[in-house]
Amino acid sequence: MPIDLGDLNAFMAVARANGFREGARTSGTSASRLSDAVRRLEADLGVRLLNRTTRSVVPTEAGQRLLERLEPALNEVEAALDVVNRFRDRPAGTLRLNVPVSAARLVLPTIVPPFLAAYPDIRLEVIADESFVDVLAAGCDAGIRYDERLEQDMIAVPIGPATQRYATAASPAYLDRHGRPEHPRDLLRHACLQGRFASGAMLTWEFERDGEEIEIEPKGPLLVRIGGATDLLVDAAVAGTGIVALFEDWLQPYFNDGRLEPVLECWWPRFTGPFLYYPGRRLVPAPLRAFIDFVKAFPASRQPE
Repeated sequence: MPIDLGDLNAFMAVARANGFREGARTSGTSASRLSDAVRRLEADLGVRLLNRTTRSVVPTEAGQRLLERLEPALNEVEAALDVVNRFRDRPAGTLRLNVPVSAARLVLPTIVPPFLAAYPDIRLEVIADESFVDVLAAGCDAGIRYDERLEQDMIAVPIGPATQRYATAASPAYLDRHGRPEHPRDLLRHACLQGRFASGAMLTWEFERDGEEIEIEPKGPLLVRIGGATDLLVDAAVAGTGIVALFEDWLQPYFNDGRLEPVLECWWPRFTGPFLYYPGRRLVPAPLRAFIDFVKAFPASRQPE
């Protein structure tokens, strides 16, 4: 039986978003059009694909099976159709990136403006998320992550600095009152401002010097979920509440103006910078291909410190 690809895409948008309203927002259409398309598809197939309540919309067993088979197939269809973009002077379309907040703050600001200036027909959508999501399941084309968190079946392209350091810092006033730590274990006697991942895992503090590695489980008066509340940790450190641990680049402006003072700098660990990663499929959408090529050629990208 002939099935409209648009109806299949509508079903996928609703199923991915667990709702017609959110599906309409992410797909750039209206909830009523999505509802009509899903009803039409269910009528054509003769089976219910979605269970609808006033609170949620979830796939039925048949709908879930269809979704699992459709996603890779339709992704290939979209990529195959998108290849015509390569014959245009200027690639066009939407590029969706899933990135950690640190990348949105420290890596993308130098890359995004010149990229969008070079490709005015591309619309970039950035989702800042600390959860380690499946980028395709999240409706994104690519993501940015650090190497230890990359999915094995992904292609990775370096983006941003080649190496970074994780720094610890406190206000001069705090250190004057409580003393300046001389060894990472001294932090166990200090007020440490802590972060927790969306998964609930606590962020441990790691230090390294002359081959010696030390891991500290800090304690302190403030705990925030890493992401949107991270700036609160910095603000609290500036106010003298305690010691904060964060990317050196994030804290550098505060070092420059004296609001924060480096703590245990000779112990700060270095690690490999972030990567842009995307599925290793044969046909890469034109907006993503343009972004990959731009990142590879970007002069500030991957410059060693």
